Amino acid sequence: MDIKGKVHEVLPVTNVTETFKKRELIIEFAENPQYPEFIKFEALQDKVNLFDPLKAGDQVEVFFNLRGRPWTDKSGKTSYFNTLVVWRVNVLSGADAESSAPAQSAPVDISSSAEDDDLPF
Repeated sequence: MDIKGKVHEVLPVTNVTETFKKRELIIEFAENPQYPEFIKFEALQDKVNLFDPLKAGDQVEVFFNLRGRPWTDKSGKTSYFNTLVVWRVNVLSGADAESSAPAQSAPVDISSSAEDDDLPF
């Protein structure tokens, strides 16, 4: 699965145990710009380095696997958890690149009704 969005936050690496580490990435997903969603992704083990070059404001494409698992507490009640585990990130444009990009000019109307058009078609 993949999704495109803007980096909202890159969290530091967390060492869960001596042999297990993870890192979280928050992406602002604006399918409807009026109501953006903030989606949390995780990178595990050697994939935590994927987030090193990312900065808040970068436009990215995130490739991930959707994982789910049950957990039963001491009273026997079962809860379910979903995790979005990242395996690749492509930077589409950086936050700095957007501010330094040249402004686009207004569209030009090429549908003039000139009578002296000498085009052969």
